[in-house]
Amino acid sequence: MIFNFGYLVLVTALLVALFGVVAGLLGGSRRHAGLVESSYHAVFAVAGLVLVAALILWYGLLFDQFQLDYVWNHSEVALPTFYKFSSLWGGQQGSLLFWTLILSAYSVAVALAFRNRQLALMPYVNATMLTTSLFFLVLLVFSTNPFKLYPFIPPASSARGLNPLLQNYWMVIHPVMLYFGYVGLVVPFAFAVAALLSKQLGNQWVSIVRRWTLIPWMFLSVGILMGSQWAYLELGWGGYWAWDPVENASFLPWLTATAFLHSILIQERRGILKVWNLVLIGLTY
Repeated sequence: MIFNFGYLVLVTALLVALFGVVAGLLGGSRRHAGLVESSYHAVFAVAGLVLVAALILWYGLLFDQFQLDYVWNHSEVALPTFYKFSSLWGGQQGSLLFWTLILSAYSVAVALAFRNRQLALMPYVNATMLTTSLFFLVLLVFSTNPFKLYPFIPPASSARGLNPLLQNYWMVIHPVMLYFGYVGLVVPFAFAVAALLSKQLGNQWVSIVRRWTLIPWMFLSVGILMGSQWAYLELGWGGYWAWDPVENASFLPWLTATAFLHSILIQERRGILKVWNLVLIGLTY
């Protein structure tokens, strides 16, 4: 059964991520080229495995595979295709898988961008990114399995469908913007950890992360603005600040990330606020 295979893919991704974390940390501390290279391979492998798992869940949603608990609870036959597609992030299990998919994409982008540069930092960056992926994979494997199956195929007419409040065009794009913002802020945190572990706490790491902070900050800003419009469109939510805690929480990392963006400019130009920048990006993460 393809969904059992999907769960096996997640288990494999978890084991590969764990290996990559160990390889990155040992490779960085011992300056072992083979282990460092293995950490890169782990980043690419985890990304590929998570993509396969996401595609399998999308298949279940788009083709009405109601024997899958997640599909039965978050889709229905009459649901328009673009809502079936966005149902991937319409529930907890799918959202965690989608979050892990975006995190894997950022991890691959960073690994490709710096594979032949920042050799002292990158093993620790890979390890930090993979540690974050590992956290979500542990949740997906042991707590919120998106591939949980019923022992029988329920009637299609009994499917619960997507929450009516989520059946809005903002559903297709607003959560994606927030996720690209949330998840992308792992990148500057990973470089901060790498700077600490490699004892390179000068201005080099902040120069690297400025662009990698600005991009997710822009996504998060757009996502917050979109969310405010959606909340007032769906009057049942009573407005943005009365909406669910996710919307309120999205503003908190935006504040610390905004402060971090301004603060690293001061560190670059004057060489001060080094500890404060570490604190800011840690709070953001």
